[in-house]
Amino acid sequence: MSGRGALIAAAIGGTVLGANAFARDVHCAGLPSHDELAVALRAARSAPNGGFNLDMWGTVVNRDGVVCAVAFTGADRGSQWPGSRVISAQKANTANSFSLPGLALSTANLYAAVQPGGSLYGLQHSNPVNTEVAYKGPSARFGTPDDPMVGAKIGGVNVFGGGLALYNANHQLVGAVGVSGDTSCADHNIAWRTRHAMNMDFVRGGVSGDASRPDNINYIGLATAPSLASDFSHPICKIAGGDAVSAISASLPPTR
Repeated sequence: MSGRGALIAAAIGGTVLGANAFARDVHCAGLPSHDELAVALRAARSAPNGGFNLDMWGTVVNRDGVVCAVAFTGADRGSQWPGSRVISAQKANTANSFSLPGLALSTANLYAAVQPGGSLYGLQHSNPVNTEVAYKGPSARFGTPDDPMVGAKIGGVNVFGGGLALYNANHQLVGAVGVSGDTSCADHNIAWRTRHAMNMDFVRGGVSGDASRPDNINYIGLATAPSLASDFSHPICKIAGGDAVSAISASLPPTR
């Protein structure tokens, strides 16, 4: 590349990075930064979570579904399943889109309801992912503070574990976090611990049947409140054994 070309490329790159920083500042006040998400995600991933013990992607969105931060736990972007970057954003969008100030719905809570014959059948086909945002490059910036998704609306609906709404210390619903990269049960557990570490789990209510964990995963056949089992339950991931993974989920930190 010529000297002039390098200067042009640098100028364009600087403009893009500046735009991302501006978008985050405008849309994401009061939400975790990239570094805060990365630290919380790595700590959560290091605990026993009932999966394959894989590296993870995490995404935070604001209440409007604008992406505020994307991070990963591994040595580089190839240490996690590449497809899980967008899935983590999709999960964050889902938890935000279908939670309310007084009723948090995790993505795990939606699994049973969207099955054929369920009360929310077809929900998973609504609000498609914005592919121009999801796959915009350069790929080298994926999971960095300047991930190309930052500052844009990602869309998407995901209906298995790993997405949780974010509530601040004033019990205000301010967005959501999504985690992906392992089994859906492990994803939920890691997302839960990530939210707790970010001090964003002041949840008022949910459908889990456990008042101390209102939007926790509610396993089929092990429902805390049997009347809720058919509407808001989730399959048990067998990797660590049903009893092991359900015990982990049941002992997650209570919400505040």
